[in-house]
Amino acid sequence: MELGMIGLGKIGSNLAIHAAEKKIQVVGYAKEVKNLDELGRRGVVVVPSLAELARSLRSPRVIFLYVPAGRPVDEVLDRLVPLLQAGDGVVDGGNSYFRDSIARQKRLEKAGIGFVDCGTSGGLEGARSGACFMVGGMEEAVAPVAPILRKLAAVDGFFYAGPPGAGHFVKLVHNAIEFGMLQSIGEGVELLRHSDYRVDLIDLFHAWSHGSVIRGWLMELMELGLREHPDLSKIPSYVEDTGEVNWILEEAIEYEVPMPAIAQSVFALFESRGGGSDASRTVALLRNQFGGHSFGPQPSIAKLRKTGRVGRWKEEEAA
Repeated sequence: MELGMIGLGKIGSNLAIHAAEKKIQVVGYAKEVKNLDELGRRGVVVVPSLAELARSLRSPRVIFLYVPAGRPVDEVLDRLVPLLQAGDGVVDGGNSYFRDSIARQKRLEKAGIGFVDCGTSGGLEGARSGACFMVGGMEEAVAPVAPILRKLAAVDGFFYAGPPGAGHFVKLVHNAIEFGMLQSIGEGVELLRHSDYRVDLIDLFHAWSHGSVIRGWLMELMELGLREHPDLSKIPSYVEDTGEVNWILEEAIEYEVPMPAIAQSVFALFESRGGGSDASRTVALLRNQFGGHSFGPQPSIAKLRKTGRVGRWKEEEAA
C-alpha cells in the first residue's frame, strides 16, 4: 500500500506517521513543513512539489488532502488534477462543506478521477493511533481507499455514510453534537465552582470516568486538562471556532429540524468572546486537550468562518 499526503499539519503529519508505522509507503507534500526531520525519521518521504508527489506514486494513486476547508481545497485540486490520470483517487479528509464536496466529486468524475469526502474524528490522538473515518462517495471511488482507511482507523472506526457529500455531512453533525456535549460539561463545571461545596474537580472527573453514565473520552480529557491547568480561572475564556456548526444549523432550519441545545452551544461561543466564564474556560480546555486548539483568539481560525465554505454555486456550476 502507498498513499500521498497533501497537508502536513497536526492531523496530516500524525496520520502520515501512523500510516508509515502500518507499513504503508507515504509520500507527503506541504507548502510549509515544520517537522521535516521527524517525518523523515518515521519513514515519511517529503517531496518539494505536487508534481514530484504525483511522480513518486504508482498508478492508480491514492492522495489524501488535509488542508483548510474552502478555496484552499479547490486551489490544490486545480494544481493536482492535471498531474493525475483516470483511475486515481483523491480523499478530502478535512472539514469541508458537504455541498462543496458534492461539486468537487462531479468535477473530478469528468476527469475519471475518484473523489471521496472523508470526515476525520479523534483529534491528534486519533490521527496518531486510530481515528474514526466517516466516508462519502461513489462506491467505485471508495473501494480503492477503504483498505487504507481501515488500516488507519480505530477498531470499528470506519463508516461508509453513503453517496458524495455524505461523509462530510455526517462529520458536520458529529461536530454539532460535540459542541453540545462540550457546552453541557462547561455548564456543569460552572455550577460546581459557584456552589457552596469545595469539589475537587480532578478527582470528580476521574470518578466520572469510571462507571458513570457520562463516562467517556471527554471525562478523561477533562481530568488530564485540569492536571495540566489546575487553576481554571487562568485559562482564557475566549473559544475560537471555524463556523462549521453554523452550516449544520442552516441545514436544520432548511429541514425544520429543531436543534435548540446545539444552537445554544454556538451562541455560547459568541458569549465567550465578550466575557469570561468557567463554562467557556472548560470548553476551551477540552478543545485544547483533544484537538490541540490554542487558547484565546486565533485570527487564522476565525478567518475560516468566512472562507471555509465555497458555496452552493459550486454545486450548480458542476451540474
